[in-house]
Amino acid sequence: MKKTLRVFKSFTEAENADREYYRALTPAKRIEMLLILRDQHRPYPNDITEGFKRVYRVIKRS
Repeated sequence: MKKTLRVFKSFTEAENADREYYRALTPAKRIEMLLILRDQHRPYPNDITEGFKRVYRVIKRS
């Protein structure tokens, strides 16, 4: 990964540069970055967050 440092005169100029950077990425690269961020911020491993099993019983009322 290539590291670069850029200096901007204003926050607006910096935000525009960020937008242009992300617009230049391919859709596949954007999704890859999204998945990396999701995995970094997921609070629990997959086996815990998969959800509850659906369990039900049919009870005959008298």
